[in-house]
This record gives sequence, structure tokens and C-alpha cells, in this order.
Amino acid sequence: MTKISRISVFALAAVAAALTLALKTPVSGAEQARVLPPPAVDEPAGAAPEVAVLAGGCFWGVQGVFQHVKGVTGAVSGYAGGDKGQAQYETVSSGRTGHAESVRVTFDPRQISYGRILQIYFSVAHDPTELNRQGPDTGTQYRSAIFPTDAEQARVAKAYIAQLEQAHAFNAPIVTKIEPDRTFYPAEAYHQDFLALNPTYPYIVYNDLPKVANLKRLYPEVYRSDPVLVSGGRQMN
Repeated sequence: MTKISRISVFALAAVAAALTLALKTPVSGAEQARVLPPPAVDEPAGAAPEVAVLAGGCFWGVQGVFQHVKGVTGAVSGYAGGDKGQAQYETVSSGRTGHAESVRVTFDPRQISYGRILQIYFSVAHDPTELNRQGPDTGTQYRSAIFPTDAEQARVAKAYIAQLEQAHAFNAPIVTKIEPDRTFYPAEAYHQDFLALNPTYPYIVYNDLPKVANLKRLYPEVYRSDPVLVSGGRQMN
């Protein structure tokens, strides 16, 4: 992902048109999206909002996917895995900070479970068999990683990875790492809502709009057409 110093803001109406085009465009082989079995082990339903922190390549696409998921009340791009002082795009891009481009997903467990979030993450948001890369992006900052917020999330994530491996859900081993006790740091404002605000940006069209299209195609019951945006009044910290 190349650094963007200035972002052109498009009307949100363009998102619908771009998604329609993506639905008609063959998905690149790197995506290999598929419906996966739901987790056999999941968290019990609660009433309080929950947070999942996930890394799966460039955060633009991961954020864009979860902003279109029913039950998700917020999705913020950022960094996890390293120190606060190095949680800056230029520094993280070196691949030497321990950080991964990540997304903090806030969700209502009465509408969608943590296990369901993971199902979408593994099947639509990224390819969990690519080691330290996603599509055109390479480096540890693009690794596949789950940053559980507590022991229960870690237990569910570990069980689901084992379930998918046992079911041979992918043609290659899952390389996703579970990294507990890591702090999430929001990314710069110009990275937030990037897919929604820039649906015609070439990187987004080729790499990320197919992910949102796959969400709608494979999981229509959880797809929402109106994305939940950071710039729509939700806080980044």
C-alpha cells in the first residue's frame, strides 16, 4: 500500500455503483472467498458491546468489509503488535516495528457473535494462508493475526483455527497468529473510511471492493448496504 498524502472525497453514492461493478467483476485468485463452517466453539451471547482486533493485510479492505456487517457498530483502522511510539504509518511501513495494520471492530453481541466475526474474517476479509503478506502487499505489517481482548476470545479463535484446519477448509495451512496482550492504536485520519470515501481508487477497486462484494454474495443475511463510518461521528480513541 503506497502512502496517500491527500485524499479526494467522493460522494457515498459512488460506493453503491462501484460495488455493483465489483459484483459483476471476477474476483482475483488471491481472494478465494468461500463460505466457511460456523465456529463450533463461540462466546456466550452478552449485552455489552464487544471489541475484536484483527489484522489481515491492508487495513483499508478489512475495515471496509466490517463496516458493511450488521451488528457492527464501529470499525477503526490502526496498528497492533508494537509500541505506541511507533504506531505511525511511515514507521510501521518499515516492517520492523512489530505492528500489523489492524482493524478494531466494535460489535453488538446480541446481533452478531465473536465467532461470526471470525467466520467473516477468515472467509471474506483476507486470505489466512498467506504468510506476512496479502495480495500485492508484503511484510510483517501485513500479517494475518488476531489480537484477542481476553482469554475467552483467544480460546474461541484457537478452537476455530483448529476446526478449519481439521476440516481442510483451505488448500494450504492457516498461518494466522493469535497475539494476546497487545494494544490497539488508531491510524491517521486519512486512513479512516478509505474504501467508502475512495471507491474508484485503483487499489480499492482491484483488491478491496471484491471483498465487500463477496460479503454480500456469501453472507447476505449479515450484509448491510449503508456502511458504519468513522467520519460519521464515531470517535477514533
